Amino acid sequence: MTPTVPAHTPRTAHTADLGPAELRAIRALLEGAFDGDFSDEDWDHGLGGIHALVHDDAGRLVGHGSVVMRRVRHRDRWLRVGYVEAVAVRSDARRTGLGGRVMAELERVIDRAYDAGMLSASDEGAALYAARGWERWSGRVCALGPGGVMHLPDEEGTTFVRPALAGPLDPAFELVFDWRDGDVL
Repeated sequence: MTPTVPAHTPRTAHTADLGPAELRAIRALLEGAFDGDFSDEDWDHGLGGIHALVHDDAGRLVGHGSVVMRRVRHRDRWLRVGYVEAVAVRSDARRTGLGGRVMAELERVIDRAYDAGMLSASDEGAALYAARGWERWSGRVCALGPGGVMHLPDEEGTTFVRPALAGPLDPAFELVFDWRDGDVL
């Protein structure tokens, strides 16, 4: 059963605490928000962490985002990164501040539990993240793949960073993300 919270107030829950109906509602919201361009790998990337969910007055899901842990090497240290995934607002509820409410909850989690926050922004989402103080990463972006460290030039310019417990990161040093199936970032 979904706990009752006032409409438009984000509720946070770990994936393990979401029932099948809620997970189906989240997936449907994401598929609609991304016009069907939301793969099984994209879905998998958003699971296993903390979700921020916003419902309307009728109890329908209108906003979602999640933060999952990833490992990212910066300098000679592997950081615990709160990686933001699956942020979406239902099309008829956009531009009403719901995306900001979702992000505020995810940022609260990141600031208290992770060395840094990171995400890969779509063109549509970049303005939201920049307005909230996320910084576009100006350094090199890589991933530790099956064949070693791989440069990901297509991810440069779309990667955003939020300093948290580790403090500011130096773009003179690359970010090396852990590997995963589908889109690495």
